[in-house]
Amino acid sequence: MMRFELTWQAAAVASACLVGPAVALRAAIRSPVTRSLPAPRLSALAAFAQETGIVLALFALWQLAGSHPVLGPEDALARARWLWHTERVLHMPSETVVQRAFLPHPLLVQAFNLYYAGLHFAVLIGCLVWLFVRYRASYLRVRTTVVLFTGLSLLVQLIPVAPPRMLPADHMVDTAVKYGQSVYGSVAGFRADQLSAVPSVHIGWALLVAVVVVQVSRSRWRWLVLGYPVLTTLAVVVTANHFWLDGVAAAILLALALLIQRAAQAVRRRLTRANRVPHRQEALPDPAFSGNAEH
Repeated sequence: MMRFELTWQAAAVASACLVGPAVALRAAIRSPVTRSLPAPRLSALAAFAQETGIVLALFALWQLAGSHPVLGPEDALARARWLWHTERVLHMPSETVVQRAFLPHPLLVQAFNLYYAGLHFAVLIGCLVWLFVRYRASYLRVRTTVVLFTGLSLLVQLIPVAPPRMLPADHMVDTAVKYGQSVYGSVAGFRADQLSAVPSVHIGWALLVAVVVVQVSRSRWRWLVLGYPVLTTLAVVVTANHFWLDGVAAAILLALALLIQRAAQAVRRRLTRANRVPHRQEALPDPAFSGNAEH
């Protein structure tokens, strides 16, 4: 399988190469020498370069954190066994049963492998570009949500958890290795970058994209996007990359990121109002010095 692999080092360099020119462009816009140039176009180009650099920096951080867990891989399988056992206690559907329903259909399984390998990041980038071009007022809020959710996920992923394909007890097949489509290589190994199963960032990003499209778009077809996180959940389970609870953890972290963002906005509004109140109070006349005051 021919695949494109972007290391964290390459992403970091690309981020720096984009942010640098963006800063230079903004400085050029303010310069008297370039006043005759189309400043709005330069400004838009600088903003786009800066935002692309931020996303690449976030990707670099994600790649770096996934390769350097805080704890060793020794207990990663034990944590995976705990998740598997917890799902059985909660009477959740068996991932093994779901995967076996698709294994007799090789083309469908290979499509899920490709879906898992790259669609999650491409769709997220496409969503951000769509917002930047069409709904600029909503872009910064959504980008902040992406950063918050991904940052929270990285903190959790510092504790290694093995994916279902590594757990012998669930008898699941590593479909990507079976068909030579693994993003981790041709051999099912036990590398650190494969031990970040909790939470499922794939599902979290898919949920975020669905929420954003439903909130921002006014098209009557926007509700179809709700099928995206459902299909993503199915893909990560069929390919044995995530448990159901990995998706639940992603949904909880996304909700937490939205709550943090909303709380920060409320605090900012309160501080803004508080800063305005003293000025208004100073402008009011003091009854003690009013000519109508009783003596």
